[in-house]
Amino acid sequence: MAWRNHSTITEFILTGLSNNPHIEALLFVFFLGIYLLTVTGNLMMLLVIRTDARLHTPMYFFLSNLSFLDLCFSSVTEPKLLKDLLSEKKTISVEGCLTQVFFVFITAGTEAFLLSMMAYDRYAAICHPLLYGQVMSSQFCVRLVFISWCLASFNSVVILLLALNLDFCEAQTIHHYTCELPSLFPLSCSDISINIDILICSILLHGLGTFLPIFFSYARIVSTILSISSTSGRTKAFSTCSSHLIAVTLFFGSGLIRYLMPTSGSSLDMLSSLQYSAVTPLLNPLIYSLKNQEVKAAVRRTLGKILHYLR
Repeated sequence: MAWRNHSTITEFILTGLSNNPHIEALLFVFFLGIYLLTVTGNLMMLLVIRTDARLHTPMYFFLSNLSFLDLCFSSVTEPKLLKDLLSEKKTISVEGCLTQVFFVFITAGTEAFLLSMMAYDRYAAICHPLLYGQVMSSQFCVRLVFISWCLASFNSVVILLLALNLDFCEAQTIHHYTCELPSLFPLSCSDISINIDILICSILLHGLGTFLPIFFSYARIVSTILSISSTSGRTKAFSTCSSHLIAVTLFFGSGLIRYLMPTSGSSLDMLSSLQYSAVTPLLNPLIYSLKNQEVKAAVRRTLGKILHYLR
């Protein structure tokens, strides 16, 4: 029944980032570089954490899952963006559009849950160091990641059902470079008020459900750090959290702006989408490697092993 609603429209036209061929050529080179660096950086993080026994801890287990998610997240939108930058006609089928909506939500949703669980990991490590190994057991960490995927999958199915219930009649131009549910609402000729209410409730529940644990975890972490008498101890404790705080700010800031602000088709919509779908997956491995001495040392050891093997 839902698929029949789309019978009058078989594809959408994306406006993309620009309609100037010269600017598109420059953007293609720029985003190709971003995508290649994203893939390289996150694959390197996965390789380093997998091969270095010193990084087989809960924090780096979560970090390896974050790298995997960033690989998936960037691959949902960037290859299509690169293809469109070289094409005169930027189109996407209705089925392809809805598929993209689903995978954007499942990867972004899982990443939000994962960032929340990484905050809890830091809370356990700093506030209860003696119980850390017992609390954050390997089985418990695996369960947390599994629950993240399950909850994000359920939320993505709800979002997909909202998209399937939309009636598309004549308007078929999406003022964006990718398919996102807020950009589909203006194209619908049916009543979307209930859909918008459900989307906002879903985003708020998902956002608050993942952000509040981060907030309360860091409230306890800050309280514990301030109670440490030595300056070096406070600095060391805070340094273990700073990378995660930067990642949370980048991801949640741009994501909430995109999905809670009214869709206008403006540059702000596309910039916020680019921030969390292209820039954040690029920056995460840099943030965690440049600000983490253990990761930097592990990268050097891994590169040394690779060079030794190549000789």
